[in-house]
Amino acid sequence: MSTVRAATTADIPELVDAYAWLFAPPGTKPADWHPVVAAERLERAIAGPRSGVLVAVDGETIVGFGTTYLDLESVRFGQRCWVEDLAVDPDQRSSGIGAALLAAARKWAKENGATHLELDSGTARTDAHRFYNRHNPTSHSLNFGWQTS
Repeated sequence: MSTVRAATTADIPELVDAYAWLFAPPGTKPADWHPVVAAERLERAIAGPRSGVLVAVDGETIVGFGTTYLDLESVRFGQRCWVEDLAVDPDQRSSGIGAALLAAARKWAKENGATHLELDSGTARTDAHRFYNRHNPTSHSLNFGWQTS
C-alpha cells in the first residue's frame, strides 16, 4: 500500500530517475534534459512557497510523483494550480497511486488558495486521458506551446 507525502530533498536522486517514466513512449525526453539541472529545479520546487512536489511511496520506494505550481491568477477564474508532471511507476499503474496523487494535488491546490487545478497531456497519451476522464474533469481544452530558445 502506498502513501502520498510531500517530497524532501533526500528524495531528489530517486525522483530524477523516476522522470524516465514520463520519457518512455509515448512520451519523449526533452532535448535539453540534464539530471543535474532537473535536481536543481526539484530542489527549488520542494522549497518554493508557490510550488510543491508530491511523492507516492511504498515503504521507502517512490512509486509515483507529481509537481504542483501556483502559476497565474486569472481575471476570469482566479488562482490556477498547474500540475506539470504526474507519473506512476509503469509496474504500479492501475493500483490507485495516480488517483491518490491527483487527489493530493487537488488538496494541495485548495490549501494554497487555488480555485482550480489544470494540467495538459500530450495527444499520444491516450491511457493517461482515460485516467483523467475517469476523475471527472470540469473542463477540457487544447494547449499550444512554443519553445522560446
